[in-house]
Amino acid sequence: MIPAVIHDNLDYLLWGNLANGEAGGLLLTALLSLAAALLASALGLALGIAQLMGGAALRRAVMAVTAMLRAIPVLMLIFWCYFLLPLLFGIDIPGLITVILALALIHAAYLGQAVLAGLNAVGRGQWQAGLALGFSRWQTLRWLILPQALRIMLPSFVNQWVSLLKDSSLAYIVGVAEFTFVATQVNNREQVYPLEIFSAIAVGYLALCALLQLGGHMAQRRWRRAA
Repeated sequence: MIPAVIHDNLDYLLWGNLANGEAGGLLLTALLSLAAALLASALGLALGIAQLMGGAALRRAVMAVTAMLRAIPVLMLIFWCYFLLPLLFGIDIPGLITVILALALIHAAYLGQAVLAGLNAVGRGQWQAGLALGFSRWQTLRWLILPQALRIMLPSFVNQWVSLLKDSSLAYIVGVAEFTFVATQVNNREQVYPLEIFSAIAVGYLALCALLQLGGHMAQRRWRRAA
C-alpha cells in the first residue's frame, strides 16, 4: 500500500510541474541521465579510439585529460561548470545543461578506458585479417574490430550508466528539480514523513537502475543469438 504522503504528492514526485511545461522529479532524472549518458558514451568512444589509433602526442594528451577528469569529484566539476561557463561564454547557461556536461565529462573519462580495453581485447588476428582483405586501419576498426569490441564493452557501459544515474542526484545542488530535489521539497513541506519520502527516492532509483540492467541483459542475449 502506498503511504498517503506519497500518494498525495505522486504526480509531483514523478514528473514535477509538467502541466506548466516544467519537467521535474523522476522524469527529469531519467531525461537528464539519458542525455548525459549519450554524450558520455560518444565522448568515451572517441577517447578510447584516440588512445588506440592516435599518434604519441594525441595519446599522451588524452591520457592526461582522462587522468584529470577521473581525479575530479563530480560535485566539484558541477560547480566549476555552473559558475565558470557563464563567465567564459558571457551567457546564462541553465543548471540542467551544466549538470549534463559535468556528468558527461566525468563518465566519458571512465568509458574511454572501457572502450580502450574492449578494443584491445579483440585478437590481433582480426586486425591482420582486415588488413589482408585490403581494408585500411580505420576501415578494419569500423567493420571488424568495433562490432566485436562493443559486445565486450557493454557490461562496463551499463555499470557506468548506472553510476551516472545515481550521480544525477547531485543536480539538486544547483537547483535542478530532479527526483531528489522535489522529494526534499516534499519532505521539507510535510516534515513528519522522512522515512516514507526517502524510501520512495530509493525505490525510484532502484526502478531506473533495474531498467538499465534489464536492457543490458536483453542486448547481451540478443547479440549471443545473433552470433
